[in-house]
Amino acid sequence: MTFQTINPATNKVIKSFDDMSDAVVDKAVTNASLAFDEWKKTDYQTRSQLLYTVSGLLRAKKKELAQMITLEMGKLLSHAEGEIKLSAEIFDYYAKNSDAFLADRILNPVHGKALIRRSPVGILLGIQPWNFPFYQVARFAAPNIMIGNTVLIKHAMNVPQCAIAIKNIFIEAGAPLGLYTNLLITHQQTEKLIGDKRIRGLSLTGSEVAGAIVAAEAGKHVKKSVLELGGSDAFIILEDADIDKTVDWAVVGRINNNGQCCVAAKRFIAVERIADSFLEKFKIKMSELVVGDPMEEATHLGPLCTETAAVKIADQVKRAVDGGAKILLGGKRVDREGAYMESTILTDIEPSNPVFYEEFFGPVALFFRVKNEEEAIALANDSPFGLGGSVFTQDIERGKRVANQIDTGMVFINHPTWTQADLPFGGTKGSGYGREMAELGLDEFVNKKLIRISELSDPF
Repeated sequence: MTFQTINPATNKVIKSFDDMSDAVVDKAVTNASLAFDEWKKTDYQTRSQLLYTVSGLLRAKKKELAQMITLEMGKLLSHAEGEIKLSAEIFDYYAKNSDAFLADRILNPVHGKALIRRSPVGILLGIQPWNFPFYQVARFAAPNIMIGNTVLIKHAMNVPQCAIAIKNIFIEAGAPLGLYTNLLITHQQTEKLIGDKRIRGLSLTGSEVAGAIVAAEAGKHVKKSVLELGGSDAFIILEDADIDKTVDWAVVGRINNNGQCCVAAKRFIAVERIADSFLEKFKIKMSELVVGDPMEEATHLGPLCTETAAVKIADQVKRAVDGGAKILLGGKRVDREGAYMESTILTDIEPSNPVFYEEFFGPVALFFRVKNEEEAIALANDSPFGLGGSVFTQDIERGKRVANQIDTGMVFINHPTWTQADLPFGGTKGSGYGREMAELGLDEFVNKKLIRISELSDPF
């Protein structure tokens, strides 16, 4: 059994699930294909009504779904409720706006008349991560169902109950068989599925290793892919920043989802003039975080998603120190059962340190001191990743100028990198390619078909 619910607050196995057989998987793809033949003929009103129903069910079941998230991957319960709220907003957003976004684009060619019509491409496979088990699905499924595609979801192996709950919501909402399908399958079955001729596109959020495998398989079979592969977002503090507000956002940016967020602030880069002030206040705020049961309201920092993840980040900290870094705060596992790690701040990390270019997926902040704005930009760009980043300054024009020089898919001014339904999400460099969310989220898996109209006498 590959899929298991293991409570990371106790490391105890709660429930296990059998993998699907190859025959069951093949039947699921057949159903998705049959569903596509009918769903692509439906109008936007029919599609949007389904999405509105899904969003309504998410809101109605928010408490129980949030508890399920917290049980399976350790997110603070209040944050889990926020995830369900955001997921519902995404379904509403695409239900409301897709008709206008997908409208024909009229062209004005030299001869005749022409238009671009967006049409669905077929069955899509979404390979989803554990850290936002509902939101990640929503941002993939909502726009593509509105386009007229059908979706197969291969969810992470440690959130099977969340995966099944989403499937059940679509069933309760009245989705036709095969429109939305959850697959409890192994990595080997997933790789085989990528080669299935009935599947026309792939989307993955995960590690660089997983992304490289999926991209290679997709390319071998001439299929479009979208990849979001994590990041090491820079959080730049310029000398004119409001330090107290910046420190508050720094803690939120680093500790959101117990530090396990692709767009979490991970590298804190402060110019010399305010570096000591920021670091002193940041250390105090980080040290005050209450570690505990993620189901409890008083808890600020819960466990990592799995014991394996906790062991990995503790090892990263050790390798960082062995490479010359200094521990300003924390640095150890928490002395209690469960996959816990102390809130940690590392300083003096040089490019020669073996962890310098790694992503820290947990409550560990890397602090860097630079002389000026130019050095801050250079350090921010000295990363294999290019997902997001943020700049803190009271001079907005300066913030925009700095943002323009940062090589990432997203830059926020006076706020850590964030997500919402009406903002595009995606990166560059090692963080992958393609965009989800907002209008751009509808542009990845569509056939932008040219239709040209000519008179019989047209000499073209």
